[in-house]
Amino acid sequence: MIDGWLMNGALGASPPLRNRVAGVTAARAPRGHAGVPLLRRLPMILDAGSRVLVARHDLHSVRIAPDSDAPAARPLADGQARLAVEHFALTSNNITYAAFGDAMKYWQFFPAEDAAWGCIPVWGFATVIESRAAGVEAGQRLYGFLPMGTHLVVEPSRIGPLGFVDAAPHRRDLPAVYNHLAFCAHDPGYDPAQEAQQAVLRPLFTTSFLIDDFLDDNGFFGARQVLLSSASSKTAYGTAFCLARRNAGPRVLGLSSPANLEFTRSLGCYAEVLDYADLAAIDPTAPTVYVDFAGNAALRRAVHEHFADTLTYSCSVGGTHWDELGAGAGLPGPRPTLFFAPTQIKKRSGPPPDGWGAGGLQQRIAEAWLEFMQRVNDPQRPWLRITQARGAAAVEAAYRSLLEGRADAREGMMLAM
Repeated sequence: MIDGWLMNGALGASPPLRNRVAGVTAARAPRGHAGVPLLRRLPMILDAGSRVLVARHDLHSVRIAPDSDAPAARPLADGQARLAVEHFALTSNNITYAAFGDAMKYWQFFPAEDAAWGCIPVWGFATVIESRAAGVEAGQRLYGFLPMGTHLVVEPSRIGPLGFVDAAPHRRDLPAVYNHLAFCAHDPGYDPAQEAQQAVLRPLFTTSFLIDDFLDDNGFFGARQVLLSSASSKTAYGTAFCLARRNAGPRVLGLSSPANLEFTRSLGCYAEVLDYADLAAIDPTAPTVYVDFAGNAALRRAVHEHFADTLTYSCSVGGTHWDELGAGAGLPGPRPTLFFAPTQIKKRSGPPPDGWGAGGLQQRIAEAWLEFMQRVNDPQRPWLRITQARGAAAVEAAYRSLLEGRADAREGMMLAM
């Protein structure tokens, strides 16, 4: 569903792009969170650790548990390495992981000892603090899919200059794009000054790019306009940005809550942004694709009933309105279809005519990302404001603010346990 950017090295580096990323050298000594050298943080790292767990069937129930991958909890076996999770992003995307945790197997990445509870995956940075795996050394810094906790024990496989795949038995049947961890020193898209933007936006933007590509690949299903719900969400406005890059593409419309209308309109990547209550103002005769980031069953029904036979495709992506999810059966128009990004990745990373090859896909995403970051970091009108917090209580509070819809759409949260 929501995937890490291919520039993390899962499909190989792109030398031409590496030379284009201004100010990024081939290797840097790992500094760690907030620029604090690793050795000064060892007392913080070498402890019992902790993880944030949520009840799999009651996302409001949260508890802080000892981290089962911490040094005090388990010794390393041959072939394993232990990572200290330094800091990670938390967005509404992570709420989607929890909402679709069973259906999309997100709970399986970092299983809790009690199966009634789960650890929500996050994207962030970690440092190797102990290794018994040849080719992985203490001090190496990584970016990738991590638990919302302090530690992770991995079983590195397919180790190369760009990173490795975690081949732990419970992860072997899960989508490969989530199992790759990238060495920051050799990641051509890594910039230490923009770690927060990378963790907050890069995984989401991959999905945005792939949604746009999927729609274009299918001729936009004959639609003249694309309607996005939860238009202020980062994956939605990334998709709108990609759609707007197409000069002859369909008109891009957004639906948003009153609190986020001003912000979403200010982005400039939507032709029009409307309040959810103003859905009826949209021309129902125009062939339309609906891309649903909200997952709100009542809104989905309203959209389907408004457009009926002129709705050419209904694409389900996320669940920002996680507490209002519902089935799509019995709706007018096309049945909602879940978008699963790894499927589009597999197609485009294959050979022509359907694919571009691994390097071709990587290059296209990277070029779009660089354009996107120019807009995001516009000094006059930045799209993102980073906030940082540390400690289990702060992480739990941030999670609850997202769960309850209280988070500011302008903010990107970087957190550390």
